[in-house]
Amino acid sequence: MTNLPHILVVDDDHQIRSLLTRYLNMNSLRATAVADATALDRVLANERADLVVLDVMLPGEDGLSVCRRLRAEDRAPVIMLTARDSELDRIVGLEVGAEDYMAKPFNPRELLARIRNVLRRVERSIRRPVASTRARYRFAGWTFDTVSRNLLNAEGQRLHLAGSEYELLHALVAHANCVLSRDQLIEITRGRAADPFDRSIDVIVSRLRQRLGDDAREPRIIKSVYRKGYVFATALEVE
Repeated sequence: MTNLPHILVVDDDHQIRSLLTRYLNMNSLRATAVADATALDRVLANERADLVVLDVMLPGEDGLSVCRRLRAEDRAPVIMLTARDSELDRIVGLEVGAEDYMAKPFNPRELLARIRNVLRRVERSIRRPVASTRARYRFAGWTFDTVSRNLLNAEGQRLHLAGSEYELLHALVAHANCVLSRDQLIEITRGRAADPFDRSIDVIVSRLRQRLGDDAREPRIIKSVYRKGYVFATALEVE
């Protein structure tokens, strides 16, 4: 039992906590459910979570603040739950570092599929065969090491990347000077087909540009190609 992935559900709705705990436990996961950020911190002080399912509307510290804090501390990937199915809410959730999002009410089976997608993506990024992916990329004063998963600035300081940011940057540098469509990038970073109006890639690109100091108005590293997608366009050295 202890070897099963540990999923931490944070929601102030008792019915949702009970439903998800039972459902995830029945599907080869180990679920712990808590009602707020304070209880979440108590659990994380004593054990590791492999993924956090996090409601936006929490008493006390809200879910967006919690997500931002978890990602800054590199604690666990996050799937956000929101009762407000608006594009703005989804975009804000992705901007603060969530790996995915779902609107309430939701189908537990779909949430389970998204949890497994995120877990597979994290495991794949950690356990890639070294011989096939060993590469260190240098560009615009940055060093991106796909073995250690480090992104270093010119002074050698490490910049933390969320899982989706790492996967997106890896895909772009591995296909430098080739245009990748949003659908291709969504499949790589989110492990699923794109929704018709899914803007998650645009949000992740925006986050990466901010981290890399790439001016969104005139980007030099990650360029937009109208109606096509994105391309890694700066000079690149590969070791």
